Amino acid sequence: MKREFIYKIFSRIPQLETERLILRRMKPSDSEDMYDYARREEVTRYLAWNPHKSRDYTRQYLEYIAGHYAIGDFYDWAIVDKVSGKMIGTCGFTRFDFQSDSGEIGYALNPDFWGREIALEASREVMRFGFERLMLNRIEAKHLAGNDASARVMKKLGMSFEGTHRGAMMIKGGYRDVSVYAILRSEYEKSE
Repeated sequence: MKREFIYKIFSRIPQLETERLILRRMKPSDSEDMYDYARREEVTRYLAWNPHKSRDYTRQYLEYIAGHYAIGDFYDWAIVDKVSGKMIGTCGFTRFDFQSDSGEIGYALNPDFWGREIALEASREVMRFGFERLMLNRIEAKHLAGNDASARVMKKLGMSFEGTHRGAMMIKGGYRDVSVYAILRSEYEKSE
């Protein structure tokens, strides 16, 4: 997979759709919806970033992201609830290994929508896009130790647990264990 191929696709990030969700480019006008969940401690407990401190910070972040969309080196979609039109989270690729045709997915979701399999639905669509459009060979996902809800999503995606990297990430002042799950294209194709 060529870096230029990925940049070309994500510079015009395509809109994806599921039964309940629209996955689209994040926009500065999403700042109020994003701030609603990004400010909450329970959302960031198992993430590398801290809660957003202000609406202005969230707006500036989304303006910053707009520049990265323009050049194609940002691979995350806004998760939008079809019924309300509200941005309720994000889902997408956190990184690519261009030489090995692999990518890593991640997600964050407004707690008001937890327990409804929204992260699963969005991740399935992103995974489908990765295998069918980007022609990836492998997609992985990681979670910090203790994030059992994320582990359940990864298992439901058909990913296999590959192990835990002990003390692998320095997050919020401490070394944290990181569990890795992955699925190969051949496994994905068998499940479809």
